Amino acid sequence: MTDKQWQLLLSVLNGDSHTPLPVGFIIDSPWLPRWSGMTIMDYFASESHWLDANLTAVRRFPNALFLPGFWSEYGMCTEPSAYGSRCTWTEDEFPFAQKVLDDHSQVASLHRPDPSRDGLPPFVLKRLQHCQPAIEAAGHRIRFAVARGPWNIAAFLMGTTEFLIGLRENEDESHALLKNITGFLVDWLQLQKRTFPSIDGIFILDDIYGFAGPDDLVALGIPYLKQVFSAFDASVRFFHNDADGLACAPYLAECGINLFNFSFEHSMPQMRKLVGDSVTLLGNIPPRDVMASGTAEAVREAVKASLAGVEDTRRIILSCGGGMAPHVPTENILAFLEAAGHKV
Repeated sequence: MTDKQWQLLLSVLNGDSHTPLPVGFIIDSPWLPRWSGMTIMDYFASESHWLDANLTAVRRFPNALFLPGFWSEYGMCTEPSAYGSRCTWTEDEFPFAQKVLDDHSQVASLHRPDPSRDGLPPFVLKRLQHCQPAIEAAGHRIRFAVARGPWNIAAFLMGTTEFLIGLRENEDESHALLKNITGFLVDWLQLQKRTFPSIDGIFILDDIYGFAGPDDLVALGIPYLKQVFSAFDASVRFFHNDADGLACAPYLAECGINLFNFSFEHSMPQMRKLVGDSVTLLGNIPPRDVMASGTAEAVREAVKASLAGVEDTRRIILSCGGGMAPHVPTENILAFLEAAGHKV
């Protein structure tokens, strides 16, 4: 993100009005490799391929805010790999992190990783260090410390069903697991900040928060999310949950979150009522059925429809209700920007 784009983002979070409304997209390995003409494995395995794909995107769409911007990641495998998860890779499919816990009795012996040494996190940092001169030469800076959230990581380590059942049947062990993961995440975010002082944002992705009700969230969800977002003082505290976001939405401001990417299943007015006035909304047209599979005209119509019933357009960034989906074509991104009033 350029300095000008960063200041625009801060201005939106501050509640300033902007015409046209800003447009922002979460872009990473589901979309970038194929859009830029390479396999997912090539994207992960080559620093030059990764850098070229990101530079091509920011140059092709200069009026879009790409979040977090130059995201150094290995799909869902980055954080689970630090716990010893076996990561499965194929040439052009998303990698998958295998379970490391068979039952809750093993939580007590789970080692808390060191993000500077264990798994893929050191490779995430090294890629950014190697590419930082080229990123900055292009007018951009590394702005965000990024991680999957505590429930997301727990679901990979234990299995989603087993983890969610354990919230009710194994509460003590669930607390122990989440304390371990949260401590690791705080270490990981702080390490990213120390490595790149230009970081002034925290970006946490955790769809598993969309699979529980208020009672479980209050007891075993929100306290740990709040700790993660308190890892360091950040101007932007960005949370992504494009599963059901209605249960967690009322607690986001309490966690310090000021930017929320949510499911297209929820309308802007509905989400505004739940999160309050202090949280900026990032959304929310369907990323797969419209942005990837729809026509350019369908994208234009969806952008207009997303603002239906919105009386105050402050603290809104137009986007997908989720990350950029695989196979979104260039013409649909241009149509989105055009519909929002931006030059293309």
